[in-house]
Amino acid sequence: MATDGFTTCLWFDGNAEEAAHHYVSIFKNSSIGSVARVNEGGIGEPGSVMAVDFTANGHKFVALNGGPQFKFTEAISFQLFCESQEEIDYYWAKLTENGGEPGPCGWLKDKYGVSWQVIPDNLIAMVSDPDPEKAVRVTKAFMAMSKFDKAELERVYAGE
Repeated sequence: MATDGFTTCLWFDGNAEEAAHHYVSIFKNSSIGSVARVNEGGIGEPGSVMAVDFTANGHKFVALNGGPQFKFTEAISFQLFCESQEEIDYYWAKLTENGGEPGPCGWLKDKYGVSWQVIPDNLIAMVSDPDPEKAVRVTKAFMAMSKFDKAELERVYAGE
């Protein structure tokens, strides 16, 4: 298991290994690391998966089979800043497939309940523009969207 730097631990109820493989299949620069199994002294069925060390999009994670006590909420989300509409569409499709749920303003939940924000890479600059009219136009436009339409946001920003 990763012990250096910063690692995000995600709590699952028996499907940690499946989730790790799912995320690795979606993102570039991803791989499965070690798999820790429950031993005779641990909680759970000996030999079953306790935790999976993996990297997704260059970020270190541990998927932990912790049980049903805790669920994911929107209080924590992962932001994906996308350079193109194709990238937005790709992540949106992959993360909402098989039971994921689209949400408002670029947010979604994947099939495990993990929240993601799939965002155009220039959105923050547009809504932070010193020209308040531009910023307000873009904010109103994105507030009405589920999956972001990058070209539409850029069109609104330009005042077209």
